[in-house]
Amino acid sequence: MNMGIAEYDPKNDLLDEEFMLRGKWYQRKDVEIVNGRGDVLQCSHYMPIVRPEGKALPCVIYCHGNRTDASEAAIILLPSNITVFTLDFSGSGLSGGEHVTLGWNELTVLIAICSLMYGVEDPSIAGMVLDSPFSDLVDLMMELVDTYKVRLPKFTVKFAIQYMRRAILKKAKFDISELNTIKVAKSCFVPVLLGHAVDDDFIQPHHSDRIFDVYVGDKNIIKFDGDHNSPRPQFYFDSINIFFHNVLQPPENEVGEMVIDTTQNYFGKVS
Repeated sequence: MNMGIAEYDPKNDLLDEEFMLRGKWYQRKDVEIVNGRGDVLQCSHYMPIVRPEGKALPCVIYCHGNRTDASEAAIILLPSNITVFTLDFSGSGLSGGEHVTLGWNELTVLIAICSLMYGVEDPSIAGMVLDSPFSDLVDLMMELVDTYKVRLPKFTVKFAIQYMRRAILKKAKFDISELNTIKVAKSCFVPVLLGHAVDDDFIQPHHSDRIFDVYVGDKNIIKFDGDHNSPRPQFYFDSINIFFHNVLQPPENEVGEMVIDTTQNYFGKVS
């Protein structure tokens, strides 16, 4: 597998968009980076216009395929002096590339990428929030056949998955059978917060439960009402804010303020 590191070129800055949030001014800077396979990736960095002098601000890297989804995360985290970087994955949105590999190749474009698959290898990652993660891609594919009531014998489905595996391996150069987060959760010590909707029938909640059960680092799991695409409740956003404030320790009362009381002992409380 090519583990190429993304190259940043200041000449690729595209535009700045300024906006106000909680009485303070912020900007979204759009940039292009080139990954190790030569794909041009479209990225956005949300940050305050005025930064605390002499203090670096921590950054959360938002990975959800299309960067337009990150505006919600930016609204939550920017007032706490936490910047947000997001990107269109290779093969998604406005980025170049032919294939989306569900995290196998996309997450090699940044050194400090926040993903369970790379949390084992990168000690610079301070914490991860995993929303509706799957524990094993092949298991998920089998479950979706049942969820959408595809009337095929099990052996036929398994044969079809193996055919897809060989075709994807040949064309996209990655093995879907290796997309198993259970294996890496057993050796990952990065603090993690998992969130899952109780009525999610696309990626069922037991996937998060399986990851949580074997995860060896500091961990918490939050369940909330709704399905895979339901709006997340406010208490979940508050928990994310608290989590990142604790693990990233951003500077206080310079650019923005933490709007949640973070004195509580967050880890060890399972909702």
